Amino acid sequence: MVRSFRTDPVAPDLLERIVELASRAPSAGKTQGWHFLVLQDSQTSKFWDTTLPVAKRSSFRWKHLLDAPIIGLVFADADAYLERYSQADKSSTGLGESEESWPTPYWTVDASFATMSLLLAAHDVGLGALFFGVFSGEAELRELLNVPKDLQLIGAVAMGWPLKQNSTDHGVSAKRARRKPSQIMHLNKW
Repeated sequence: MVRSFRTDPVAPDLLERIVELASRAPSAGKTQGWHFLVLQDSQTSKFWDTTLPVAKRSSFRWKHLLDAPIIGLVFADADAYLERYSQADKSSTGLGESEESWPTPYWTVDASFATMSLLLAAHDVGLGALFFGVFSGEAELRELLNVPKDLQLIGAVAMGWPLKQNSTDHGVSAKRARRKPSQIMHLNKW
């Protein structure tokens, strides 16, 4: 995850390639019920002005995060799954009846898979990217950007050409050890 960016723009065809690769992520019933709202270059200020007002920026640690030429908002569309699972080849599952019919909200799962694929695709072409939550200003941002109310905001992705970082540019969490496979995997029983 990159938290410091150069202001250089990302070519539209490169962004389209990354999104196309992300569209190949697993998707229940091939519903592909996710959307990526992209703010580019000077338009990213709409995001930052709404979620991180200027008055709070002096204490914000990741100043070059605000230089990212792309801020993308990932949305999941539950209605797309209800519609897809109401179609003839899926209707026998009963999943098209309501969101409550689903044991797991696959719109969230699939949008998350697509986001991870997007992050990996960006890295693969040499771009830096950071996924992060939108913890303030969501309602205002939705109104400003005309986002339909029924879409679930998964989070934001900052993307662009990475600024050279030194070892002090990492957050506290980066120092935490990764869990070993033996701490994650349960073979044959819990």
